[in-house]
Amino acid sequence: MPPLPTPTARPMPVSFWQALRFWLKLGFISFGGPAGQIAIMHTELVERRRWISEKRFLHALNYCMVLPGPEAQQLATYIGWLMHRTAGGLVAGTLFVLPSLAILIALSWVYLVYGHQPLVAGLFYGIKPAVTALVLHAAHRIGTRALKNSGLWAIAAASFVGIFALGLPFPLIVLTAALVGIWGGRVAPHLFVIGGGHGSAASGYGPALIDDDTPTPDHARFNRNRLAVVLVSGVGLWAFAMAALMLTDGDDGTLTQMGRFFTQAALLTFGGAYAVLPYVYQGAVEQHHWLTGTQMIDGLALGETTPGPLIMVVAFVGFLGGWGRAVFGPDALFLAGAVAACVVTLFTFLPSFVFILAGGPVIESTHGQLKFTAPLTAITAAVVGVILNLAMFFAYHVLWPQGFGGRFDAVSALIALAAAVALFRYKWGVMPLLAACAALGLAAFQLL
Repeated sequence: MPPLPTPTARPMPVSFWQALRFWLKLGFISFGGPAGQIAIMHTELVERRRWISEKRFLHALNYCMVLPGPEAQQLATYIGWLMHRTAGGLVAGTLFVLPSLAILIALSWVYLVYGHQPLVAGLFYGIKPAVTALVLHAAHRIGTRALKNSGLWAIAAASFVGIFALGLPFPLIVLTAALVGIWGGRVAPHLFVIGGGHGSAASGYGPALIDDDTPTPDHARFNRNRLAVVLVSGVGLWAFAMAALMLTDGDDGTLTQMGRFFTQAALLTFGGAYAVLPYVYQGAVEQHHWLTGTQMIDGLALGETTPGPLIMVVAFVGFLGGWGRAVFGPDALFLAGAVAACVVTLFTFLPSFVFILAGGPVIESTHGQLKFTAPLTAITAAVVGVILNLAMFFAYHVLWPQGFGGRFDAVSALIALAAAVALFRYKWGVMPLLAACAALGLAAFQLL
């Protein structure tokens, strides 16, 4: 990596291989969920290395916030594409995910083989209540940012009632919210004009390699032929992968079902990983029975402790589903789990690459139109209600592990309360919180 530029000097051009080394490093240090990952990229790319100006950084981020899918991974893909064309975007986005995939495959194997050992069980006993507090904190954090008026509060409340009391599927809630946003953006636009939630552009970092006034490079200009190539390539890759699964696994095989389901999930992840988890739960636990509700909570706990997008919890879901169904026979359980984890990762993230490579040139020329942002604003409000429902679901499984007819777990309740205080009052980070709660859980598990 070249030395950092002086405050007044424009940075030297960054080669593809220099950028590759940074994206690989980012894949191993991107803890803290989307907010933490975006903060790391801002610090490294805007403030320290000055590869891109803050205005251009926020311009790209606002587009990624509109899209379904993990916004931090899409932001890395966007910046990599802007700097080094399609290859740069593919490398940046892939390396953002690859370390997490490898780590989760290993941790999923440990979980299945050694999960009932006292040490591992004790650690998870403390982490589960912490995850419940984290989900509740996410609902509060997103709600504070998104629910700026009574209209958006009403959308959030209706969303919560729809999924909690009426059992409406998550896709229907997203679609309804989007339609409300389209309609509301026309008849009551003042309710859907939300100020940027990422701060205003700051000055003082010095000139950037891609600065505010840097002309859009040729490869980032809109071109119909290039758009057609991207769309055909993306759809073709998806069709090839799906056809390969159908030929080798059958139309109703586990891997084929995973490919279909996680393609749908990838197109519905408005609002980040916490928002899509209820949909993944509905499909993976209730419909396909790839894992249990308790295992889903454990998977989220593992996802919180590894780098990369939180939506990588789908790799855990895939591993347990492939292992449990023994898709390659009883003597190849690890292979089945690893392949299933790779399959769900491919189908979850492929749309994100298509969104960036196809939509990036358009976003480089258009931005900030209300008809474009109002549906997202409504969806984000609905997501708050969905996440609150998820927090209640986790609390139920953690505090009443045998159901309401069983005993109330007072120790888990105390750990969850302590985690909530640490998050809301003392602003603890995710990793210190999980470490402390894991230690408390291990101690309590030994005493129980």
